[in-house]
Amino acid sequence: MKITFRWLKEFVETDLDAHAVADRLTNAGIGVEQIAPVVEGLAGVVVGEIEAVERDLGVSAAGHHNRLVRVALPDRRFSVVCGAPNATPGLRAAFAPPGARLPGLGEVQAAKIRGVVSEGILCSERELGISDDHSGVLVLPAEAPLGADVSTYLGLDDWVLDIEITPNRPDALSVVGVAREVAALTGAPFRFPKVLVTESEPEASTLAALDIQATDLCPRFCARVITGLTVKPSPPWLAQRLRAVGLRPINNLVDVTNYIMWEMGQPLHAFDLDALARHTVVVRRARPGERMKTLDGQERSLGPDMALVCDPERAVGIGGVMGGADSEVTASTTNVLLEAAYWD
Repeated sequence: MKITFRWLKEFVETDLDAHAVADRLTNAGIGVEQIAPVVEGLAGVVVGEIEAVERDLGVSAAGHHNRLVRVALPDRRFSVVCGAPNATPGLRAAFAPPGARLPGLGEVQAAKIRGVVSEGILCSERELGISDDHSGVLVLPAEAPLGADVSTYLGLDDWVLDIEITPNRPDALSVVGVAREVAALTGAPFRFPKVLVTESEPEASTLAALDIQATDLCPRFCARVITGLTVKPSPPWLAQRLRAVGLRPINNLVDVTNYIMWEMGQPLHAFDLDALARHTVVVRRARPGERMKTLDGQERSLGPDMALVCDPERAVGIGGVMGGADSEVTASTTNVLLEAAYWD
């Protein structure tokens, strides 16, 4: 299991550095197999704002439609040649001015491109070394502080601890679980996450119903209904934290369930409420010959000892394993039923 040191320190107030914490954990039987920086070779990249597109430079030999854009920092403006289709005025993005360093590219220098001097690089995720995506510049929130260090802002100046959790320590299968262990080993204060839930009318029981038939396979099933949602990309800091621990960002609703699972150790699953017949969830055993398509697109045969999450008409998930394609969160989802269950 991978966790980042910054994430860990949100729950334990230790003055030890990442390597010292790794040593303490390993000596206590929770082996840290590897400790590595989130990104190597990144320095001097800051939050910049595209003020204007000054002129079109035509299509390059590589097929990029290049434009000359003006990038603003608090104390200076730069002319930058950029081929990203999403580079538009008002956008805040990761900007590498001359003298900055990028993974695999080394020091950034001003260079002449199509007869124009380009004073830096507007960076994609690939140029920052955080993913292979180079479809456009990495878009930062409008409130990202102009001139701020991107490594700090996105949490790239961090360490990843790759931890081997043995079968007798399931309590350590989360960031909070490891933080609790560090607190016990060092005497540092442990901060359990504060839960703040704002409830509103109407009550969830008027919007959805639960029928738990296989209580031997699912002793407890909790659900909340959340309405009026908009599916969109997760904030860059959250997406990057998921990438750092080996999870692929998908969208804000899916990502937040994965984030909480990694942080707290409690798996969650979000169903599109409006895809559930009669807004009802039934937990039961699979029936003979029953099949369903899961989120990975696979058609699966279901055995009689399998616990299923269903609506009154069909299976919509394999309990504790994977959700079904028919009830997954999509771009048009506005209402979800959020599951937190204990599967035996």
